[in-house]
Amino acid sequence: MAKKQLRVGMIGYGFMGRAHSNAYKQVGQFFPSNHQVVLKAACARDAEKIKAFAEQWGYESTETEWKKLVERPDIDVIDICTPNNMHKEIALAATANKKAILCEKPLAMNAAEGREMVAAVEKAGVPNMVWYNYRRIPAVTLAKKLVDEGRLGKIFHYRAKFLQDWTIKADLPQGGQGLWRLDVAAAGSGVSGDLLAHCIDTSIWLNGRLDSVCAMTETFVKERMHNLTGKVEKVGIDDACTFMCRYANGSLGNFESTRYARGHKALYTFEINGENMSLFWDLHDLHRLQVFDYKDEGKIRGWKSVHVTDNSPDHPYMDKWWVPGLAIGYDASFTHQVADFIQGLETGKPQGPTFKDALETQCVLDAILDSAKGGKWVTVAKS
Repeated sequence: MAKKQLRVGMIGYGFMGRAHSNAYKQVGQFFPSNHQVVLKAACARDAEKIKAFAEQWGYESTETEWKKLVERPDIDVIDICTPNNMHKEIALAATANKKAILCEKPLAMNAAEGREMVAAVEKAGVPNMVWYNYRRIPAVTLAKKLVDEGRLGKIFHYRAKFLQDWTIKADLPQGGQGLWRLDVAAAGSGVSGDLLAHCIDTSIWLNGRLDSVCAMTETFVKERMHNLTGKVEKVGIDDACTFMCRYANGSLGNFESTRYARGHKALYTFEINGENMSLFWDLHDLHRLQVFDYKDEGKIRGWKSVHVTDNSPDHPYMDKWWVPGLAIGYDASFTHQVADFIQGLETGKPQGPTFKDALETQCVLDAILDSAKGGKWVTVAKS
């Protein structure tokens, strides 16, 4: 029986463009479905660069104007891999053209934009998802399963950190291709929206709604030369952010992120402490979930390292890959996300995080920046 084509139009060709393209090419090999993903078109302003990208990854055609791409009748899904300030406009145009949408995180520049996007996709009834891919690393998904089964009991604490060091140089410019994350006009925020957004999304998924936050931010280099204007301009993004929070379930949270932690390229960890069990995960050892179970017999009670590679249903996603004991990598999380998106199309049950789910994270991000600016506790707005 012929499979239904899922024709993808990709906007953007950077790091995430490569990660997503790889997932589209892998998904049919490991996660069979009734759909066949077709890399139909790639889009970017630079004609030569997008042509080279399309040839490398197997896209059938290219565009240099995203508005033309979203209007094409031979495109089913728009994948938004652009700077954050373009997410809303593209998503609204894609929705108007009845396209399904996969959007990079964070959802938007702020919650107000996010609400417009949610309202549009819900009114049009178009499938939508945001690329918070860490949910789909098997060890993290297993943590979710343990929480949902009630294994942890009452949860007391959630803590997470995401550390990098790539912006420490004071002579690093801001803006333009590759450095738009340092330009507040393109990014909306710094490490809060770029790195902490991942931590927040995972924490909401595992531990529920955040009620209130108290944050501080710092911009260590106050001015940088702007690649687009050639002038030295004020830096508007946060280089570092730390915040405390209270969850609706009564637990306390502690989060830290920075691009000024020398020696760390992508150190993302989280820990959950419950009355019966604690869980710890580290991106650098992504296929292992550390588990402490108080119910273990006293003389052997201690932290266990669970190698999440079994090909039984007990270990999420792993039955589609290799034999037990063989690990998969960061890239597989994107493949899992595409597989789940397709499953949602086939079952009619949307897989998260949807735009609506991602709006909750956006509301937390707004509250963090508001708190840091005013030096006060801020209640997180309802999404």
